[in-house]
Amino acid sequence: MKKAIKLMVLAALLMVLPAAMAQADSGRDYISIVGSSTVYPFATVVAEQFGKSTKFKTPKIESTGSGGGLKLFSAGIGVQYPDITNASRRIKKSEYEKCQANGIKDVVEIKIGYDGIVVANAKSAPRLKLDRKTLFLALAKDVPDPKGGEHLVANPYTTWHDVDSTLPNVKIKVLGPPPTSGTRDAFVELAMAGGAAKFAWIAAIKHADKKKFKAIAHTIREDGAYIEAGENDNLIVQKLEADSSALGIFGFSFLDQNSDKIQGSLIDGVEPTFENIASSTYPISRPLFFYVKKAHVEVIPGMRGYLEEFTSEKAYGEDGYLSERGLIPMPKAERDHYREVVKNLAPVLSAADFK
Repeated sequence: MKKAIKLMVLAALLMVLPAAMAQADSGRDYISIVGSSTVYPFATVVAEQFGKSTKFKTPKIESTGSGGGLKLFSAGIGVQYPDITNASRRIKKSEYEKCQANGIKDVVEIKIGYDGIVVANAKSAPRLKLDRKTLFLALAKDVPDPKGGEHLVANPYTTWHDVDSTLPNVKIKVLGPPPTSGTRDAFVELAMAGGAAKFAWIAAIKHADKKKFKAIAHTIREDGAYIEAGENDNLIVQKLEADSSALGIFGFSFLDQNSDKIQGSLIDGVEPTFENIASSTYPISRPLFFYVKKAHVEVIPGMRGYLEEFTSEKAYGEDGYLSERGLIPMPKAERDHYREVVKNLAPVLSAADFK
């Protein structure tokens, strides 16, 4: 009899415990942020400033890459899921649709500024003068046959000199982000696709069959010339210091913060500088974003305050503390617009934004 009573009590506890744990979990008292390694240092500075100047806890931020962050973000509503995801590219239609399917009906898009993608090397090596066509030929899986004709062959180039006789006779070795990275998405879109289009017959494919063009222009070689170096851009900087023959691909802010160690290659004759990116003169530049679950804003303590801090003039304005970290500010009209978006949490994204 006693044994039966013990079993009944144990069964009751097992039924109550999950509910009690869920209730305790619902009281998460900090903001959970994931996403882009490029946006990470900016978000971290804002989070630290917010934590120091308010009664709220400092938000917890994970650098997962844009794709990885959006995957976590779009998984559902509730404290077990992130509140915000940073992105160095715009959310894709498929990612937005996943949000909708998982009950995230209101997704607010906040643009925070602009960034350039740099191709950098150690200061102990010569600074390279590259163009987008060279980058495509050096890094694409398949390239136009060097012998001529309008057909592709497996990439035969092993040194930069093979690609362009004015470049050093150094083995092609580029450390770059993985497929989950928004920086990689932007690099293949802006640099490699821009270089592929320099070939008239490939440009014609772009107009006739976008899917085929993308397969040509966006597919990076897998024979060791391009090395996936993870989402930690600081680690790439360290590896460039250790290997002066290598190049690295990452956001301008990492070049800006490590200008004593590394230098950015000229692309199409333009140096990656704050001024050149801000004026859109530098050819490999892109906007940066973060995405917010509207349903979480009034539930998670400090959400509204964090959003207001990030979009304040003292943060992302022309003379804000984020520009000191390498963020390229938007024009005033855009900054004012996104400040209003934060104030009203509107407009939210809709299916029409992806047509």
